[in-house]
Amino acid sequence: MEKRLGKIESVSFGHGGYQGCMLGIHFTLAGESWGVGYSEATWDANLIECTDRAQWTEADRSKHYDEIMRYISKLLSDAKVDGIRKLKGIPIEASFKGNVLKNWRVLKEVL
Repeated sequence: MEKRLGKIESVSFGHGGYQGCMLGIHFTLAGESWGVGYSEATWDANLIECTDRAQWTEADRSKHYDEIMRYISKLLSDAKVDGIRKLKGIPIEASFKGNVLKNWRVLKEVL
């Protein structure tokens, strides 16, 4: 794993992801000569119906909504901010395997 330093270049909450039908938080993370998109999102209940052919249930969607909100809460706490717009510019450490982002975190120790 290769670790790279960067920052949150942009952040938004709303529709995005696959076919623009996923509701959640969406990021552009960037550093010197690299950039990547990242989202924590799930199918929007008002745009995508859960049918009997789906490989997930309404309970799964509700659980993922809960996980996204807890993710945002922890992220705001780690970054010491009170709103997602204030995440822009926050320093991060991103871990890559080859050119694939594996995970990232707020650099709490420099805030």
